[in-house]
Amino acid sequence: MRDLVVRRLGLVPYTEALDLQKGLVEDRRAGRIPDTLLLLEHPHVVTLGVKLAEARAHIVAPPEVLAARGVDVIETGRGGDVTYHGPGQLVAYPILDLTPDRQDVHRYVRDLEAVMIRLCAAYGVTADRVPGYSGAWVGDRKIGAIGVRISRWITSHGLAFNVSTDLSCFDLIVPCGIADKSVTSLTVEVGRPLAAREVMDAFVEAFVSVFERHAR
Repeated sequence: MRDLVVRRLGLVPYTEALDLQKGLVEDRRAGRIPDTLLLLEHPHVVTLGVKLAEARAHIVAPPEVLAARGVDVIETGRGGDVTYHGPGQLVAYPILDLTPDRQDVHRYVRDLEAVMIRLCAAYGVTADRVPGYSGAWVGDRKIGAIGVRISRWITSHGLAFNVSTDLSCFDLIVPCGIADKSVTSLTVEVGRPLAAREVMDAFVEAFVSVFERHAR
């Protein structure tokens, strides 16, 4: 079983997290570090996937509204459409080497979904997959989104799980380009306040179980 270094970073600006990931990907590829899992939150930000035209079309708030609410808009190198990150959302960026036995993009995404589904179960919430869409869902309400990058089988970017996220911020966009479904959070589903840092232990437990790693 491979080691997994877990780093809990607190609130990190999105561009800083991007730069950190780039360095860690190179370090992982060179064998200088073991598999690494970054756990953090971001200040308010809207991020765009690689299909920029589609992603930009799914920002419904005008620039002046975004500016007034302190929401930056940043292009990324991940897959997926447009999404929102903000305080109260647990963001996980796995920097993993998928060689030699996990070289399957579809399986990797399904495994990330499984982690979020298990995390929900730890709090008594039944989550599942929705055919045709990625992420974790409670009914037709999305609780966790996925947008990944895999370069020569080294992963970066990852997932965003709504713990106590201000769900009104998703009204600024068409989340993930899906217009006919809504979003939810763990706080809403369990009916009591939770903080992202409170669920990290349960998240790590789910992650190491699915990915067969040993956390340290």
